[in-house]
Amino acid sequence: MPVTRSNIFPLPNFSFSLACMTRDTLYQSDQPAIHNDGFVFDDHVTRVFADMIRRSVPGYGQTLQMVELLAHQYAQPDSRMYDLGCSLGAATMALVRGAAGQNCRIMGVDNSPAMVERCSDLLKGEPVEIICQDILECDIRDASVVVLNFVLQFIAKPQRQTLIRHIRQGLKPGGVLILSEKIAFAGDEENRHQVELHEAFKRANGYSELEISRKRTALENILIPETLDDHHQRLQQAGFSASHTWFQCFNFASIIAYA
Repeated sequence: MPVTRSNIFPLPNFSFSLACMTRDTLYQSDQPAIHNDGFVFDDHVTRVFADMIRRSVPGYGQTLQMVELLAHQYAQPDSRMYDLGCSLGAATMALVRGAAGQNCRIMGVDNSPAMVERCSDLLKGEPVEIICQDILECDIRDASVVVLNFVLQFIAKPQRQTLIRHIRQGLKPGGVLILSEKIAFAGDEENRHQVELHEAFKRANGYSELEISRKRTALENILIPETLDDHHQRLQQAGFSASHTWFQCFNFASIIAYA
């Protein structure tokens, strides 16, 4: 189907169709290479990432649909659009579909060579540039839309404000940042309940208690979630005029921030 601005909403199916997914069984394995170094976006994760994120992140498909809608709403002609931490390029393609007809330069950036190689294969022939680079070093300018889709949580806390400020400085007037994250909660009880619901979601998607436990351990001290208040405060400090939480499902949420 040709990409047009009128056929938005179908999910990008280039990498997330069931036919091309490799099932995530990483944490069924006892291989030391998978567990000893924590969670790494290497060849092992890249091969199963599409299935992993589908079964691990509640509302992920809805988030992609709305990235497409927001790109349709906020794309400015002849501007740039960035998917920072693009992994396999699902949000990159959502930008492509949403911005069709606006002559935007669309870039996916990721520091994992394995992800970039696979993403480049999946998006071959699409009007995108896939770049292997640390997003902290990315030249962001003339941007109408920037996406951070479950990425900031993997950036060291002291560097998060620097990155958000850099994005704000690279946005054109009227531009937006779409920031999706796993979140924490200020109250211990609410935090516990939301974690329990998230783990129930993973069990419902076929993960065993052992897999859930092993992945929790692998992500400890690597994926560091923050509260929604933390995110909104950081966005304000970076110079965004306003920010709103537009989506939440259990302990996953998405924010739109306005330049």
